[in-house]
Amino acid sequence: MEPEWFVYMVEAENGRLYTGITKDPARRLGQHRDGTGAKFFRSSPPKNMLMKAGTFDHSTALRLEYRIKQLPRKRKLELCHRGQFRKFLKQFNEA
Repeated sequence: MEPEWFVYMVEAENGRLYTGITKDPARRLGQHRDGTGAKFFRSSPPKNMLMKAGTFDHSTALRLEYRIKQLPRKRKLELCHRGQFRKFLKQFNEA
């Protein structure tokens, strides 16, 4: 069985949002903080992880990451702060 994958969202110090996938969210956040993660954080370091959701296979995690990246900022924040991720995931699975 393939290890579980997580979709996560991190806010940078400048307020920008980054969405990615990983098998280990804590390790990946550490990589972003120490400069060995995504180039996205070169201009502004990560502030905190806003959201993480797991138990996906790699393919599903990639598709979900893509779908989240297409959302406007306001909707991304709603997924994190208003508990809307489950509703979003249900709609994603029905599509």
